Amino acid sequence: MATGRGRSLTRRAALAIGGTAAALPLLGRARAATTKTLRISTPGSADEWQSKALQAFKREVDQRLPGQLDVQLHYNGTLFAQGTEIEAMQRGNLEGALISPQDVANLIPEYSIFTAGYLMRDPAHLDAVYDGEVGAEYKARVAKELDLHIVQSQYLGTRHVILRQVREIKTPADMKGLKLRMPGSETWQFLGSALGASPTPLAFEEVYLALQTGTIDGLENPLPDAIAAKFYEVTKEVVLTGHMVANVFFTLSSGFWDGLAPEQRAAIEAAELAAKKVNDEGVIATEKDAAGFFGGKGVRVTTPDVAAFRGQVQKRFLESKFATAWPKGMLERINKVAA
Repeated sequence: MATGRGRSLTRRAALAIGGTAAALPLLGRARAATTKTLRISTPGSADEWQSKALQAFKREVDQRLPGQLDVQLHYNGTLFAQGTEIEAMQRGNLEGALISPQDVANLIPEYSIFTAGYLMRDPAHLDAVYDGEVGAEYKARVAKELDLHIVQSQYLGTRHVILRQVREIKTPADMKGLKLRMPGSETWQFLGSALGASPTPLAFEEVYLALQTGTIDGLENPLPDAIAAKFYEVTKEVVLTGHMVANVFFTLSSGFWDGLAPEQRAAIEAAELAAKKVNDEGVIATEKDAAGFFGGKGVRVTTPDVAAFRGQVQKRFLESKFATAWPKGMLERINKVAA
């Protein structure tokens, strides 16, 4: 009897233990199911200010929404190549990315106005435009037509020309025949030709090797990103054209955004504001010392006739097919925005 009772008790205990053990994986799966994955793709290296801001964003999200979002950062275009992020988000293959006004203009042609050279005056003007009424209209249109939610604009930097070999550049005429790397979209290519160069499409990840081998003669880029990418190792001159005060948008797919609870959305917006501060302050501080940094690396830094560049670039854009599609009065509205 004792032996039988003992077997019975042991069996019950085993069943109880087994039931608990079986429940543990289910609990684990239930917890995992409440954690949303947020993959973010960027073409830049982990050392760029935009990437440092993404790292700050991840830290902020982890603090504000512990266990709720798994933020995964993918650098150097390893997850999706530059220019393919929007389609990836629309297909549900990617949750977040840093996209440019040029990316948007590919799909909303009249917004090519935001890709024009010498449009924004400085970082303060840039923020005032995108944080104001013009920006609100822009974001609403992007959400409606592209299924993307723009969280925040970030300052990418002021773009300049960077050359593999020393070349006397004073006016756009001096750029003739120069193979200048530009991103592949039509508006980027047009900007390259408006600067007077022969624009050459190339992914950002391929630029260092192309400079090293002479496949291209140069590129145009914000100097902080050029420093992070170590382009000073394969270039000999920086020409301070200042042809674009550029930005990127921290953007999420609408499908991901719409699936968030209100408190999660608020936490993401707060985290991105903190990340923007890291990015913008870092970019501006690096720009202040960038000329000296390049000079210290043996790269010549020159200032061309910026008025000549501004005049030609603006004239080319105003006379282009792009300008015919620009929203009526938008250029005047942008120009009137006070920083």
